[in-house]
Amino acid sequence: MSLVLANVCYFLWQHGIAKAPESIAPPPPPGSLKLASESPDFARSEASVSGSGGGTAPAPAASGSAAAPADSARDAASPNLLTNVKRCISIGPFRDVSEAAHAASTLRGGGYDPRQRVADGEVWAGVWVYLPLPAVRSVAEQTLAKLKSGGIDDALEMPGPNEGSVISLGLYSESKRAQARVAQAQALGFNPGIADRKRNGNVYWIDIDLKPTDSLLNPSDLQGESGRIVRLEVKGCPSAGGQG
Repeated sequence: MSLVLANVCYFLWQHGIAKAPESIAPPPPPGSLKLASESPDFARSEASVSGSGGGTAPAPAASGSAAAPADSARDAASPNLLTNVKRCISIGPFRDVSEAAHAASTLRGGGYDPRQRVADGEVWAGVWVYLPLPAVRSVAEQTLAKLKSGGIDDALEMPGPNEGSVISLGLYSESKRAQARVAQAQALGFNPGIADRKRNGNVYWIDIDLKPTDSLLNPSDLQGESGRIVRLEVKGCPSAGGQG
């Protein structure tokens, strides 16, 4: 029986129907275990990958290390947005202490530390409404009489803003009141003029220090009484010991 089985196997092998049995690799001797990367098959697969890819695959960049130099260069190139320049500004002139005190209170509410000071200077006094004084004396007297009979009791003759005298119809710190007096004189047949009137004397300024992040103040935010005209300006603080 064994002879017949051997003949059958030989016949199949000879005609390519069956393969010769592969030899089984003996197990490694004790103490000779290897890593997968040390096997010949692993070395061949590495060689085929490098040959087909045309080069070694790049190593992954460490997290955050690639972007750090670019960020540093960009930060170095960008200009500083803030400076450490301390700015001192003066706001004024105010006509009296009460106006300056009201403005200082408003500034304190906005987080500033205002300092009030007094100085000699020229301050806006109001809007002056007036009529040219007629050259003929009798006409001037008739004009004054007509104004007073028409309700403008405070009309009086006084030096004008330019050469010569005028008939003053009033000095107003509120625009509405000045316009009302102009309309009243026009209703009587006159065409009055208006001009800013100033005076010399003590005026009041407020000095504040601005942080680098502070923007310049708007003088209109410091208006006192509603509707009252206040001619304010903002300028640099005077030098130590100087007058504004």
